[in-house]
Amino acid sequence: MLTPLITALVFALAAGSALAQSVALSGVAGSKALVIIDGAAPKFLSPGQAHQGVKLLGTQGESAVIEVNGQRQTLRVGEAPVSVGRGATSGGGGQRIVLTADGQGHFKPQGQINGKAVQFMVDTGATVVGLGESDAKRINLNYEQGQRVRMNTANGTAIGYLIQLDSVRVGDVMVRNVDAVVTPQSMPYILLGNSFLTRFQMQRSNDQLTLERRF
Repeated sequence: MLTPLITALVFALAAGSALAQSVALSGVAGSKALVIIDGAAPKFLSPGQAHQGVKLLGTQGESAVIEVNGQRQTLRVGEAPVSVGRGATSGGGGQRIVLTADGQGHFKPQGQINGKAVQFMVDTGATVVGLGESDAKRINLNYEQGQRVRMNTANGTAIGYLIQLDSVRVGDVMVRNVDAVVTPQSMPYILLGNSFLTRFQMQRSNDQLTLERRF
């Protein structure tokens, strides 16, 4: 039979192995926070409640304060996930991205383009990262200085702009010099296309997609 001390150590090790690596704030409803942990489905946490080592301390406006492994972090709605837990870094030097599909089977990670928060959707059929003019303007891309390209849209032919993004980040993985195209119409998501995805070895298992960095 385990002694109380050994039992405590076992539970401590189990809790440590389950610590989250990234947390994003999807929304705030009163005192509750809707958080996305390691790209999984959003989960509501109440003040004092913990999940996968992430404890909600409180909310204010569109921000929430969490605690992980004794360290506090402030999350804001719409910003890219913050790195938390043991072994996590914040410099974008990670090597692996793990995503979980939503109810429709899509992978929609939050991330950053040139340091600005964006909402992606993985699209293996897109040659490059694709975004609409409204998103490009919001994150201050000088896309009109890019190469003009003719595009076929539902409303006929239109002019888009081929540009190169300084950086694209998902979780703790950052890729630099990524080709993208800005389209004239608005888009609900920024398409995370193959100019980003081909930098990774992709493996899908059921509703989980793992990207391992190749170069």
